[in-house]
Amino acid sequence: MNISEKLKIYADVLENEPMSKHTTYRIGGNVRYYIYPKNLLSLMRIIRILKDNKIRYEVMGRGSNVLWGDNYFDGAVINLDRYLNDSYVEPDGTIVAQAGCSTINLAVEAGKNGLTGLEFATGIPGSIGGGVYMNAGAYKSDFSNILESVLVFMDDQIIWMQKDELMFGYRKSSFQSHPEWIILAAKFKCKPGNKEEILSLMDSRRERRLASQPLDKPCAGSVFRNPESIPAWKLVDDLGLRGHQIGGAQVSEKHSNFIVNAGNAKAQDVRDLIALIQKAAKESYGIDLITEVEHFNCE
Repeated sequence: MNISEKLKIYADVLENEPMSKHTTYRIGGNVRYYIYPKNLLSLMRIIRILKDNKIRYEVMGRGSNVLWGDNYFDGAVINLDRYLNDSYVEPDGTIVAQAGCSTINLAVEAGKNGLTGLEFATGIPGSIGGGVYMNAGAYKSDFSNILESVLVFMDDQIIWMQKDELMFGYRKSSFQSHPEWIILAAKFKCKPGNKEEILSLMDSRRERRLASQPLDKPCAGSVFRNPESIPAWKLVDDLGLRGHQIGGAQVSEKHSNFIVNAGNAKAQDVRDLIALIQKAAKESYGIDLITEVEHFNCE
């Protein structure tokens, strides 16, 4: 039995799959295996098969904060969204969600149950795993504000890790320095609130995002973390780079902390445009711009 046949016992497997189909940038070269594990046991077995055969792998969610390189990746991408996406809301405000659960769907579900705390996530188009990994946030709130613990697969064990063990900060967590750890689920604690007010706030914020962000074009959300002294979008504007384009990658005319795929962009176009902005920010203002977007297969 070959590797593909073994993997297909435990998962839906796509071979020689274009990553451009699985990132919101619509950018990315082909990967050897694109894998949807059917359950937690399947995931553990898949990882063992890949390790035994010395096959590199990455774990991804909805591809909304990802720039995937143009070259062929002779490895595997494991996606948890298709099957490991359940969530549970308890009467006391405890919410438990698997890593593949949609962030937006979970926020709406919390609101429908009259729970406040996840309103900031209404417009974040990723999965819970990715949100925890990046400590995603908006409107001066983030996942760590309501997070209690994270279920993690590490060293062939599954353990709950408490929030204070994971060094959360602005758009960062311990997971970024431990890519071998796999987020399986998270537990949050929300507070009771007025259901109508919560849902109304979510609706208004959703409309605000639609009005202010270039969500009609392939992109990966905000490109840069905000420096302490100035919002990233304003810095890009002050540099005169709104609308600037390299190849098919363009600084959005609508929101200059977004780089959009204006048509047939390559990952290298995006990387070159990011590098140009970072160099200009450093030379003109002495500011080191740090990216929010995660780079994969971009060696």
